[in-house]
Amino acid sequence: MPSPHRFARVVALLAGALVLSGCFAAAPGGGAENRLGVALSFQPVANLSPYSDDALLLTKLGTTETLTVLDADGMPRPGLAESWEQTDPRTLRLNLRPGVTFHDGTPLTAENAAASINHVTTATTPPRAIKGVQLTASAAGERTLEITTAAPDPILPQRLTAPQLAILAPSAYADPAAPNPVRAGTGPYALDSVQGASGATLSANPGYWGGAPKTAGIDARFIADGASRANALRAGEVDVVDTVPVSQLPTVSGNEVLDVPLPRLVGAHLNTRSAVFADPATRAAARQAIDPTAITQGVYAGQADPARGLFGPASPWAGEAPRPATAPGAARGTIRIATYDERPELPEIASVVAENLRAAGFQVSDVVAQEYSTIESDLLSGTYDVVIGARNYSVDTGDPISYLSSDWTCDGAYNLSRLCDPAIDAAVDAARSAPIEERERAAVRIAEQVIGTDAVVPIAHERTRIGVAPGVRGVAQDGFDHRLITAETALGA
Repeated sequence: MPSPHRFARVVALLAGALVLSGCFAAAPGGGAENRLGVALSFQPVANLSPYSDDALLLTKLGTTETLTVLDADGMPRPGLAESWEQTDPRTLRLNLRPGVTFHDGTPLTAENAAASINHVTTATTPPRAIKGVQLTASAAGERTLEITTAAPDPILPQRLTAPQLAILAPSAYADPAAPNPVRAGTGPYALDSVQGASGATLSANPGYWGGAPKTAGIDARFIADGASRANALRAGEVDVVDTVPVSQLPTVSGNEVLDVPLPRLVGAHLNTRSAVFADPATRAAARQAIDPTAITQGVYAGQADPARGLFGPASPWAGEAPRPATAPGAARGTIRIATYDERPELPEIASVVAENLRAAGFQVSDVVAQEYSTIESDLLSGTYDVVIGARNYSVDTGDPISYLSSDWTCDGAYNLSRLCDPAIDAAVDAARSAPIEERERAAVRIAEQVIGTDAVVPIAHERTRIGVAPGVRGVAQDGFDHRLITAETALGA
């Protein structure tokens, strides 16, 4: 017997009465019995290429898998590899699970896994998780995989959890520069087709090594607009929404909202190489002008944790960073502020920050909010004086030193503040060889150094709010945002 929720969706689709009135078309199979409708907040930017950030969409939909996965504490746990050992400082030997097959029917072997890893390492733009790491994979038996690094790497098991390092079937690499994930993964759901940037269709993988999925398939929609995602959930057009904006929480009453602390910092990045914020005292003036508590209580309506430094409540080892010691100087100069609009809170925060800075004496000439894919290059190149950004500091490996390296060193690939401090670089370099427990202590010290430069004003530590329709169960509550739909995700009867 279909649930009332499922029946309402079928009626709505048959009648053509879409509440969103043209915001998006019905996904193939939408409303079909025992299929799960899922709305994800980020649209693919590279046709779901696993070499891009689109890889995260693939793991969240349960179609691709990695050799290892992160547990709630950021420690590596078995994935496609059921066990591993460090046979020498540069070699990790992994034992693959038996009986795993790719969605195209090809068996998972050490040879296939090694080829997949080696393809990633030779990509034009290697994933952040292995940037600067020279590694080679080889088969040492039917199910025994060896990965060797040029230098000892204490966090290699964590690196292997990055969604971009998902293991794909040999058929995926007909074009090695652009792997095709269609029917090439190992997860509970096989990717059958991709409808550009609007959606994707997946079917259950009955031979999944972790047990047959609870639903017949997934109809995924990529909906950047937060209000549209909430409307889709409220109208019964989807069953799961990966991010419900704070402003939309009152509109989804009757649905369950899962609240998960994230290792994500929302901050105002001050361009340390701009004409205005090259001066530390001027950065300190901006820090004094911005009111994180008011933003947390206002924009987030208390649904985010006040910032306590770079690392938040999702990282209990971090504690609270001390306030910077630099005395504020005069607030002067004309500045431009930018952010991206996939997260609807960010443009609101940018407006509040602009008012804070104007009140302090800065001249704000422009506040820009665009889709991330259209503004990323400008954010990274220093076009703007202030960037309001949300950064998951554990998204790739769960390792805080990797985040500090990419975001806060002179050559960091995601250094929005364009900070270049030799002392910070030296501290990060020293921490790279440290074991896990020492890395966390080192990360706390380095974070204090970063905060002391006033290159960023920490504002909030976000929580993700997953909208779930009545009767849906088994949705993953993953603080690292790697997983959402699993084999256990099911529709109510």
